[in-house]
Amino acid sequence: MTYTIDRLSLHADGVAHGPEGTVHVAMALPGEVVSGEPIAGRIAAPKIVTPSADRVSAPCPHYRACGGCVMQHASDAFTAGWKVDVVRHALSARNLTVPEMTIATSPLHSRRRATLAGRRTKKGTLVGFHARASDTLVEVPGCLILRPELLAALPILHEATAIGASRKGEVAFAMSLSQNGLDIAATGGKDTDPAQFEALADLARRRDLARLTWNGEVIAARRAPLQSFGAAKVAPPPGAFLQATAHGEAALVAFVREAVTGASKVADLFAGCGTFALPLAEDASVHAVENATAMIEALDLGWRQAKGLHRVTSEVRDLFRRPLLSDEIDRYDAVVIDPPRAGAEAQVAQICASRLKRLVHVSCNPVTFAREAAALADAGFTLDRILVVDQFRFSAHVEVAACFSR
Repeated sequence: MTYTIDRLSLHADGVAHGPEGTVHVAMALPGEVVSGEPIAGRIAAPKIVTPSADRVSAPCPHYRACGGCVMQHASDAFTAGWKVDVVRHALSARNLTVPEMTIATSPLHSRRRATLAGRRTKKGTLVGFHARASDTLVEVPGCLILRPELLAALPILHEATAIGASRKGEVAFAMSLSQNGLDIAATGGKDTDPAQFEALADLARRRDLARLTWNGEVIAARRAPLQSFGAAKVAPPPGAFLQATAHGEAALVAFVREAVTGASKVADLFAGCGTFALPLAEDASVHAVENATAMIEALDLGWRQAKGLHRVTSEVRDLFRRPLLSDEIDRYDAVVIDPPRAGAEAQVAQICASRLKRLVHVSCNPVTFAREAAALADAGFTLDRILVVDQFRFSAHVEVAACFSR
């Protein structure tokens, strides 16, 4: 059967309608005519009968097999417009007025953080990303999104897999590029015995890794895996959250700093290791709140070792169960929140009940962002500006930063 693609889903599948109902079509674009047989409501390998003018040849040789990217068949202009539209439609669905939006797109070969999987096989080892909707691993030596330093580390992951992976299990390697080299946090491998520990420690030495941890155990910490957050340098705990690209982080930090210009007391909620809190401390005193003790300790040490920053206080607190209350929020001139995908519904409710005049909301989920934007609008906030950030090239992932005032 043939289908005409009406739109893209939030996962970047084409959406069409046929006699059997809604059909999702992989790697299809709006306006295209495709053919194929749906299985469980999805066509995984469609034939493109009438291509869109926005269709391009995928630049990566691994695209058809690898599940790391889903939009290499679309032009950069289309992808940028679609990601902006995802945010626009989420807000419009809540009957919100949408201000003008801009988008910052990270360049190729800029991902400094990625998680790859490793598995032992009868013939040796496999390291790569999972294929689409599969546990099959696809090796990606020509990946277009990873920094060259991460691609160069693939042999290290192969060797670590051979040392520590079980025959039936899979090791997840969370890699981050720090100022002092590679920081690798491996999980899912065999528990270390003395021989395995020694082999992994030797690997870290020979390959000059900054830090290697295995199932939470520090194998080697040869140099602090430092990241710069403004004037401060921070060594995040193993596997800690880090913005995917330096380009994307710079765009977000610049937006946040401009949005709170003139504020002397700022609260940074869901602060992580200080991505926003420490740059903001160059101009204001900051209270940073995060639920992970190790992240707060890293943030605090980074602040104490930096020079020329205003005071940064910090607090370990579960903002889902125990959000800052409205009278606590009233102490600040501006608040920055950067919650996980689930959003910050309880915290936003307290912000709505407060007398706060300025809020910056950073989100990795346009749907929960729009839900909270609607609550803020009902409480008298105006949505002034929005920046869309695409630091996960060729994916359906969309990040947004927004400035609210009242």
